[in-house]
Amino acid sequence: MIGRLRRGERSYPPLLAAIHDPPATLWCRGAAPLELLARPAVAVVGARACSSYGRSVARSLSRELAAAGVVVVSGMARGVDGEAHRGALEASGSTVAVLGCGIDRDYPAAHAELARRICDQGLIVSEYEPGVEPAPWRFPARNRIIAGLSRAVVVVEARERSGALITVDFALEQGRDVLAVPGEITSALSAGSNALLRLGAAPALTVDDVLESIGIVVERKPAAEPEGDAGRLLAALRDTPATADELARATGLAAGDVASLLVELELDGRVAAGDGVYRVTIAA
Repeated sequence: MIGRLRRGERSYPPLLAAIHDPPATLWCRGAAPLELLARPAVAVVGARACSSYGRSVARSLSRELAAAGVVVVSGMARGVDGEAHRGALEASGSTVAVLGCGIDRDYPAAHAELARRICDQGLIVSEYEPGVEPAPWRFPARNRIIAGLSRAVVVVEARERSGALITVDFALEQGRDVLAVPGEITSALSAGSNALLRLGAAPALTVDDVLESIGIVVERKPAAEPEGDAGRLLAALRDTPATADELARATGLAAGDVASLLVELELDGRVAAGDGVYRVTIAA
């Protein structure tokens, strides 16, 4: 179902209404009530061609944010955006995707299934009416909406000229907090996000860093550390990401035992895999 919100209507999100150039009309698609757009939200953005590290962090960070009741906002693009939405959905949380094309389009087409899942648990929004084709200039314009719906923007991974940095510019203009996940200093994929840290962006090292930036404090009981072989695997991964074979050699465990333990740690949300490499999550 497609609906529309006009600026000045009661359900129009107040944070978005306060920006310099709010959209006159916000088209909405999805099962969630429009009040979702007024709930505390954080934008999680970054590179389309991200690394396995970027995918893992975007997904686990968004999962933790959604589990804490925060709405995760992103642009449904490939890479970090898609992983941010998936992480929120995994926590059975709420997520909002902002399109740079008509509200009836699933863009990119490869994310049609992701769009369906977002519509089931959240909302897809756009300032563009049905039938409007995607165009390069529409995507920078939509970034002001991503920032405008959010109390803070987190950049997970970004090159020096990444489109995610346009969202940062809008966030700063709108007076929103900006955080960045530190990346490898030798990686071009992290050049933009690391530059933000040098310029004064707050580091996002854990989900609590992000929650505190928007005034949410979550009381948590310390999670019991895994013991025995699972604890040895987790300790090895805290030193450096590794493949299952590398972990077997480092710990002396049988390959079959390593595989089953990694599944347990993944289900527990402590480790994540990308391109066959395992690493601890931001929440571990």
